[in-house]
Amino acid sequence: MDKIKNYNIILGSQSPRRQHLLKELGIGFTVEVLNGIDESYPDNLFYDQIPVYLATHKAQHYKNLLDRKTILITADTIVWLDNAVINKPKDREDALTILKKLSGRKHEVLTGICLKTEGKEESFCSKTDVYFRILSDNEIAYYIDNFKPYDKAGAYGIQEWIGYAGIEKIEGSYFNVMGLPVQELYQKLSEFITN
Repeated sequence: MDKIKNYNIILGSQSPRRQHLLKELGIGFTVEVLNGIDESYPDNLFYDQIPVYLATHKAQHYKNLLDRKTILITADTIVWLDNAVINKPKDREDALTILKKLSGRKHEVLTGICLKTEGKEESFCSKTDVYFRILSDNEIAYYIDNFKPYDKAGAYGIQEWIGYAGIEKIEGSYFNVMGLPVQELYQKLSEFITN
């Protein structure tokens, strides 16, 4: 932690969940958000390469803010089911459709992280398997209407009502499902600074 404190840390994310998790890790940081970054990706990427590509792509747009004592952290989280990315829902109907697909099944949540300074860059992917019990239509509607999960990949937040009531188990990092695998990030950040 003492070594990390010698660096200026920038979090390139407007996600309140990522900001909260990084703060809870005890790392001081500033938030810089650049809007309008293209979030498309090449079709030929393997599924765990997609969030890494997106996190690395975001990092390229911050080049002019970096020096050797400034570390940028960018991240992107995807939900993967049936060999396809499940994006953020467009509207209530889309959220209903997504959660009905996830109901009673296992899906994967993958977060790509990019660490970048003026002269160095490293990226990695963290994966968590999430198992939903079968959700009733009423439960899905209740969650959507009360929690409005339109800014969340997969149309849900594990830290909200649906996580308590609907998730049977997870394999991997809980915090990764929230959008930032903090234990792995801390480890990689420590290595990034010392190598």
